[in-house]
Amino acid sequence: MWTGNFWMGGMWIFPLIMLVVILLFIFLFFGRCGFSPSWYYRYRDGHQSESMETPLEILNKRYAKGEITKVEFDQIKKDLS
Repeated sequence: MWTGNFWMGGMWIFPLIMLVVILLFIFLFFGRCGFSPSWYYRYRDGHQSESMETPLEILNKRYAKGEITKVEFDQIKKDLS
């Protein structure tokens, strides 16, 4: 028996809840299981190269920028070896 009060009686909340559950599932599945869109890998790989520097490369950059002195450079290099 259809009375026409489906949307006015608060029944609109169930489709909304279902939409939220579906979106949450999609986020958890694609965001955490490693199945990501192609643009995600390009963005992530760009930042990995910066973080994959060796300690010696970082040390050389700091010395080149003048952040550390020659004595500090030699001592840290000796400690790293």
